[in-house]
Amino acid sequence: MSVPFLEQGTYELLQQVARFFTERHPTQVYLVGGALRNLLLGLPSDDWDLVVAGEAPRLARQLANHLGGYYAYMHEKASRVVVRTPGGEWLIDVGPLTGSSIEEDLRQRDFTVNALALPLASLLSLSSPSDLASLPWIDPCGGLADAQARLLRAVDPEIFRRRPVRLLRALRFARRYSLRIEPATEALLRRDAELLASEVPERLHGELYRLLELEDATTSLRLLDRYGLLTVLVPELEPAKGMPQPPPHYWDVLEHSLETVGALEAVARLLQAEPLPLDTLSCSSWSQPLLLGPELAEPLAQLRALVAEARNQNLPLPVELTNPAWKLAALLHDIGKPVTLSYDEQGVSHFYGHQQTGAPLAESVLKRLGASSQDRHLARLVALHHMRPGQLARQEVVTPRALRRYFADLGAQGLHLALFSLADHLATYGPGYPSRPAGAWEAHLACVALLLRSYLYERERFLPARLLTGHELIRRLGLQPGPLIGELLEVIAEARAEERIHSKEEALWLAREYLQARTADSQETHAPGPGS
Repeated sequence: MSVPFLEQGTYELLQQVARFFTERHPTQVYLVGGALRNLLLGLPSDDWDLVVAGEAPRLARQLANHLGGYYAYMHEKASRVVVRTPGGEWLIDVGPLTGSSIEEDLRQRDFTVNALALPLASLLSLSSPSDLASLPWIDPCGGLADAQARLLRAVDPEIFRRRPVRLLRALRFARRYSLRIEPATEALLRRDAELLASEVPERLHGELYRLLELEDATTSLRLLDRYGLLTVLVPELEPAKGMPQPPPHYWDVLEHSLETVGALEAVARLLQAEPLPLDTLSCSSWSQPLLLGPELAEPLAQLRALVAEARNQNLPLPVELTNPAWKLAALLHDIGKPVTLSYDEQGVSHFYGHQQTGAPLAESVLKRLGASSQDRHLARLVALHHMRPGQLARQEVVTPRALRRYFADLGAQGLHLALFSLADHLATYGPGYPSRPAGAWEAHLACVALLLRSYLYERERFLPARLLTGHELIRRLGLQPGPLIGELLEVIAEARAEERIHSKEEALWLAREYLQARTADSQETHAPGPGS
C-alpha cells in the first residue's frame, strides 16, 4: 500500500473546511468513506464525505457559503457542497452521524476499507500533506490492514441482507480497485445471491451500469457468473450455459454471448482515432490475430477513417459502443436461442427465429433492470437485427434496395449495429478462426465499410425525403387508415430510392397502380375454378 498523500490543492481545501468547523461550529466532524479508501490505495479523489454530530443540512449550507460554493440538498443522509477552484471541482457530501458514536456509524457500512474515519480537526495539526499516516485513524473493523493487503471484506455477515445491491457493489469494488475478495465474503456472496432479485430496479440499474462502465466487461460478467449473480439478474441465460451451437460457432451460447461483449470493446478500441492496445482485455489472446494481422491494416484504416467522418457528423462512433447499454445489448443479442433450440434429423442444433423471439425477451430483461426506454429499445433492436450485416456480407452484391431497407429500418443505429456485427463475427469463430471460410472476415469488413460509407456520404440518395405522407394517401386516394398505408409508403420509398419516380404526382400514380394490381390479384385468387 502506498503512503497516504494529499494533493496540495485538496490539502488546502480540507484545511479550510477543518478551520470552518473548529472556529465557527465546534462539533464532532469526521472524514469518512471512499476518499479515505482511495488515499490508502494510492488513488486521487475529488469527492469527500463528512459525517457531523449536528444538523447536517444547515451546516452544509453554511459551509458552502463560507467556501463560496454551491449547496444542494440530496436526501436525508446527505447534503452536497460543490466548490470550484482553478485546480478543479470538489464535491463535499455532509451527512449526519448514524448511531451514538463514529465507531457505531462505521460498523453499519458495507466493507472494511470503507469503514474508516479521520477526525477532521486533526488535519490542522498536519505540517505537510504527506503526514497522514501519523493521524489518529479510527478503524473499528480492520480496514487499514485490509487496504494494506488489498482485501475486500464484509463489515459483518448481514451486509448483503440489509441491502442486496451491495452484492454488485462488491464486485465493482473488487474490479475497480484490484481487490481480492476474501473467502468469508465470497461465501456470503454465494449465500445471498438470490436476494439480488428483491432489490429495487433503480438500484440494480445504477450499480450494474457502474460495473459495466469498467473496461473488460467480460471479466465483470464472469465474476457475476462465478458468484451466481448473473442468472439471478438474467435467469433467461441459465439454459444458455453449456448449450452447444453448430459450426461455425466455437463456443456454446452463453460463452459466445460473453465473448461478444469483449470483442465489442476490442473493435471499439481499434477504431479510435488513436487505436488503444488490446492487452488489457480478456479476449486479447484470441482476438488479436484476427484484428492485428498485417493484411488487415488497410481495411481497418479505411474503417477508422469512416468512423472519424461519423464523429465529424456528430455520430458518437465508436465510443458509444462501450457504454453499458451496448454491452448489455451484446450480452443479450442471442437470448432467443435457448427458447428456439431444435434439432434436425442429423442431430444438428438450430435456432430458427431466435432474433424475433429474442427481441421482446431482451427488452423485458432491460425493463426488469430499471433501464431507460431508449436502452430497452436498443436491446430489442440488436436482438432483432444483429444478423443482417452478416447476411449482407455473404451476398455477392449489396444492392441499393438492400441498403435502403437496412437504414430505413435502423437509421443511424445501423452504423452501430454494423460495427457490432464485427464483434459477433469474431466471437463466432473465436480461437477457431483458422477454420473460417477463406475471405469471410475480409468480406465482412468490406460490407461494414460499405454500410458506413453509404450512410455517411449517400444517404440522401437511398433515404430521400418522402414524396407523400400517410395522411395525403388517405385523403387523395380515399383510403382508410390501416396497414395498407404503410405498405404503400414502403413501395413509394423504394421506387424513389431507385429513381423510378421523382414527384408527388408520380408517387400517387404508382400507388394507384399498386392498388389496382393488388385488387386484380385478389380477384384472381378468389375466382371460381373450372367446373365449379
